[in-house]
Amino acid sequence: MQVYKKGVRQFEQGEYNLAIENLQKAANGKGVTDVAWLNYLLAESYRLSNRFPQAAPFYQKAIEAGIPEINAKMYYAYALKAQGRYPEALVQLDQYVATKPSSKVNLEKARREAETLRAIDLISQKKIAFQPKNIGALNSPGSEYAPVVRGDELIFTSSRKEKIYKNNGQPMTGLYKIKLAQKPDETGNNPQLFSSNIFKDDANEGTPAFSKDGKIMIFARGNNGKRKGGLDVDLFISRLSADNAWSEPLRLPISDSTAWDGSPAFSADGKTLYFASNRAGTVGGIDLYRTNMDASGRFSRPVNMGRDINTPGDEMFPYVAEDGKLYFASDGHPGLGKLDIFVATRSQGIISVENLGVPINSPADDFGLFLVEADKGYFASNREGGKGDDDIYYFDDSESTTEKPPLASTPPTEAPKRVRYFIAGTVSENASPQAPLDSATVRIIEEGVETPIGEALTGNPGTYGKYPLKEGKDYTILVERPGYLTKREQFTMQGRSIPPIFLKKAETDTTFEVPILLDKVTLGKTFVLENIYYDLDKYAIRPDAAEELDKLVTILKDNPTLKIELSSHTDVRAADAYNIRLSQNRAKAAVDYIVSKGIEAERMIAKGYGETQLIVKNAKTEDEHQRNRRTEFKILSF
Repeated sequence: MQVYKKGVRQFEQGEYNLAIENLQKAANGKGVTDVAWLNYLLAESYRLSNRFPQAAPFYQKAIEAGIPEINAKMYYAYALKAQGRYPEALVQLDQYVATKPSSKVNLEKARREAETLRAIDLISQKKIAFQPKNIGALNSPGSEYAPVVRGDELIFTSSRKEKIYKNNGQPMTGLYKIKLAQKPDETGNNPQLFSSNIFKDDANEGTPAFSKDGKIMIFARGNNGKRKGGLDVDLFISRLSADNAWSEPLRLPISDSTAWDGSPAFSADGKTLYFASNRAGTVGGIDLYRTNMDASGRFSRPVNMGRDINTPGDEMFPYVAEDGKLYFASDGHPGLGKLDIFVATRSQGIISVENLGVPINSPADDFGLFLVEADKGYFASNREGGKGDDDIYYFDDSESTTEKPPLASTPPTEAPKRVRYFIAGTVSENASPQAPLDSATVRIIEEGVETPIGEALTGNPGTYGKYPLKEGKDYTILVERPGYLTKREQFTMQGRSIPPIFLKKAETDTTFEVPILLDKVTLGKTFVLENIYYDLDKYAIRPDAAEELDKLVTILKDNPTLKIELSSHTDVRAADAYNIRLSQNRAKAAVDYIVSKGIEAERMIAKGYGETQLIVKNAKTEDEHQRNRRTEFKILSF
């Protein structure tokens, strides 16, 4: 039993490799009664240390033993997919979707993955003529990845340090270099440390990116195991001096200290930096961002690359080729394995994402593409037959005499399939039951276009539509009805385009149904503003709270006669007088913020109620206390 408790403690601390050792001992011994939880922790330890195939049998045992964790089937499906067991993975995903999980991100991710698995034979049919070669002399039993060619050297990331990373049991990673051989696939004898100035023995370092002139390098450093979840990864910058030495790295200000930032890449002209991050505001897990670098080396505020590129899954390892095409790895776009390599192209404002196909991609992780020329380059993979965990592979199709397509496109064998997109929906009262509302004015407004693309009154069943939509565009649905608060609903076509691999007919019509709920105007009616949080004992408006307050600003602008009381409430864990004071300051800060956005101050009253209006009278859990710590607005006149 002690070894089990030790394994659980190590799991909670993010020491997954040590947890696996002790949990395995506990599984082989006696005294553990919760077999489902034991196997689930083993499976999670393998998953969280990126060993999905090894996780599969333990997820299976945990599910068979009745584990109540709702995400177990989704994770089991990904583990089965990593083993190439596609039909079994689809069964698990369908069962997971049927449970209607509360996480919208996970539900959308599972649905997309299920569609991918249904089309896996079509994805597998895309084949490229060349065969990648494992650079055996370079690769080790550990991990080698993120290859970059700089001059006559190959720079790469490798787990060769003395200290062991407790997450996966491998040596910590660093940056290494080696002279390129005449035949690149024969490169590999005696790699050297890239720079003694860029070497921290107690942290993982990797994924280098070089500016166009080769004198600026951005790389990732962190994951020393001191913080669970690997959130302590930041981007660092180093410059090459006149004496050909790399400077001491400095952390980039654009890095988010609370998030994982990694796998940077410069554009071909060196003016844009791309990187991956799981910072607040992502579409799903890890997203791709871009930032511009000016002549003095300063970076602009990072911008999320949007839903055409980013999915509810993870997008990582960007690379921009000379022709401007963006290559990246993803587990959210339709692929064969956990991570597949994709290419994104833009044509007439529309972004298309294409799987590179076999043999670049496999049921395993395939990532970190770097092109030396249009048809030759490097990438990393942990596919079967390798020398270690992640290995570096080389491919060259320039000498082939067979008829072949370019790396990133399949020759057309038929006319391109067309999809027409539409929007429609219903307008109902936000009450129980939700009664449909007629005579509501609905306008569909495309961003940047003054004239609505559609405008109508809802009929007797409260329906509107359907109106045509354009790929990649953003829309606002504006709904008005006398006696109800005017409502704006945002809708985006980013990320909603159907991947061509799923299209079976020459023409396909797809209609997105968007229900709109209107709130009836009633004097004294109170609305809770969700996700308005403050730092402990403070009342300054945080960025996440500002985002929510902006929604109230929109309501007040759309309803110009509305006057409200904005109130703040606390939980009971402080003195009454202190809570009244704190809540009054928070309510006033919120009102001041709204006034700064152009709303007249006389339309609002700030009121702090402290702990006098509890929703949960005898709160015990943190969730119950959070329900009491809320921000509301109440209609005073309209």
